[in-house]
Formats: sequence, structure tokens, C-alpha cells
Amino acid sequence: MATMADVARRAGVSVATVSHVLNDTRRVRPDTRKAVLEAIDELGYTPNTLARSLVTSRTRSIGLAVSAISNPYFTEILQGVEAGALRHGYSLLIADPHDDPVHERTVVQLLHERRVDGMIVAPSPDPDQLLGYLTRHAVPTVFVDRLVGGASEADAAVRNGEGPQDEGFRFDQVGAENSGPVAGLVRHLAELGHRRIGLVAGMPGLSTTAERIAGYRNGLSEAGLPYDEALVAPGNSEAAAAEHATDALLSLSAPPTALITANNAMTIGALRALRERNLSVPDELALCCFDDFAWADLFAPRLTAISQPSREIGAEAVRLLLDRLDSPGLPPRTLRLPCTFVHRTSCGCPGKGTRS
Repeated sequence: MATMADVARRAGVSVATVSHVLNDTRRVRPDTRKAVLEAIDELGYTPNTLARSLVTSRTRSIGLAVSAISNPYFTEILQGVEAGALRHGYSLLIADPHDDPVHERTVVQLLHERRVDGMIVAPSPDPDQLLGYLTRHAVPTVFVDRLVGGASEADAAVRNGEGPQDEGFRFDQVGAENSGPVAGLVRHLAELGHRRIGLVAGMPGLSTTAERIAGYRNGLSEAGLPYDEALVAPGNSEAAAAEHATDALLSLSAPPTALITANNAMTIGALRALRERNLSVPDELALCCFDDFAWADLFAPRLTAISQPSREIGAEAVRLLLDRLDSPGLPPRTLRLPCTFVHRTSCGCPGKGTRS
């Protein structure tokens, strides 16, 4: 097995220069860097990651804590994170917090104990323990999809004695726009003549749930329709609960004529409930969903959906985290990425297949 000394001899440089090239600890002339990299390639040298971490105080690894990794949306975020990390020479350690605050705190601590350089986390509905740990240990962290209130939670952790003395410690965040796209779905259904539009909402406590409900209400207001809380049913962000929620909405004395589901898993649950009742979409009930997925175009009818930029969210999370590692003093940033309206036929519009 080739050693760093072998690389140095082949490239005609010192071992220290090879170390600087590998660890990026000092500027090296381009021609020298090129010679070192060619020697590494020729000899098949594999750097000792543990030794490198002792030199740089970095392991070039990122902890990723995302619940429901089986969900296609989070799988695509993971793919975006992985591609971005790999592009910059970082590896991933992955854990599933299962949307449980206690388990979330545990897996994040375990990732931290593995000396990851930073973390990317989709927080649970009750992230107080998570925020306390990350704040207390000043772990560079980017929240994805489910955003937290930022300053207020961090300040609360400090006040409770859980955070560091530096009250300026904050988190970066990146997620999709939620309110505007849902409002657009409501307006679209209202323009098609629907006056009773139901919503199967997500898990309580998540920012995505609150924002999509807010968008639903805004859309009703913009369409001149009243808000009726009976038309909002909790789907808990998963299929089984969404099936029950849809059934409850359809059992109302005045059921909705159109339905919006607030994520892809709940869309599956809603479709099961409609099948059990032998209801035809869109002839007997129009359907729109938040989250597009690979097989949404294969249903009959094809599903009108809001497509989230999931891979871009993952890639942006890596970029934000690496920026934070390079410049810890940067002000906290929250990025919102635009969604795409994928206009198909489940809403009741014939022959549609456009993105806007």
C-alpha cells in the first residue's frame, strides 16, 4: 500500500507539501498540486481519513437526520445531500429520528459523537430537545424542509440553561415555499366552480403543516370563499391517517367536492378512501396534491400536483453547511425555493400535462 512518503518521492516534493494538498491547509502552487495529484493517482494512494482529521480537526463527514427516509420526497432530498457532499469530498452518516423527539435527540447525539463536521436535520414536530443539544454544543446545523422559528427557539434554549453563552448562535435553514403554492391550488379549484374544498393536513407542529394550512386559508379568502374548519382534517403526514381523514370529510352532511392532500403519503391514503367508496376522480371529486412523485403521472386520472425542488433543497443544505463551516460568523440564512405547479387531469381539467 502506497504511503504519503511514496507520493512525495514520485511528485518530487516534501511530505509536508503532500499533506497541504490533501488537507488544503496551505496554498500550493497549481503545478505542484497537479504533480501531487498525479502521483496519488499513479500510486493508488488512499489518504488516512483518521490521520487527516487529526491534522485538520475535521472528519469531512456530515450527519443527516431525516425521518421517513422511505418517503420519495425525503429520499430525493437525501440524494441531493449525497451528491452535494460527494462533490466536495464529504461522506454521509445517516439516521432516522422517526419523528420522535426523544429518539431524535439520541440519534443526533450519536452522530455528533462520531465527530461529524456538521449536521443536516429535518426536525420533529417538537424539536426542543434537539435545539437544546445543538445549541449547547454549537453544532453547525442546517434544517431542511421543516423549519424552526430560529432565533426564538435558540434564545429559549439559552434562557433555559441549555445553550452556549454565545446567544448569537443560530441555524441555517432551507425549504420549499408552502403557503403560496397551496393557495394557488385552492384558487384553481375555485375557478373550476368548487365551493367546498377540503384539505387533508399534515402532522401538527410541523412548519410545513402550518404553512400549508395558512396557504389554504389564504386561497379561500382570495377566491371569496369562507373558511370552514370542518373541511380541514388531520392526515398526520402519513397514508393510514389520511385515509381516515378523507373518509371523515366524505361523511360530512355537506362533503367537499374537491380535495387537496398536503403530501404524497397522504395522497395515497386519500386515494384508498376514494376507492373504498367507489368515487371517481375527478367526476365525483376533484383532487390536487402537494408533492409530485414519479408515478403521479401513471394514475388514472393523472394527478395534478405541486412539485417540490427536493434534490435542490438537499444540495442547498450542503452548500449552506459548508459555508457555515468555512465562515462560522456568517449571519443565519433561511432559503425558500420555489415549487412547480404540475397541471394534469385529477383536478378536472381535460388533457393537461404542463408545468408552471
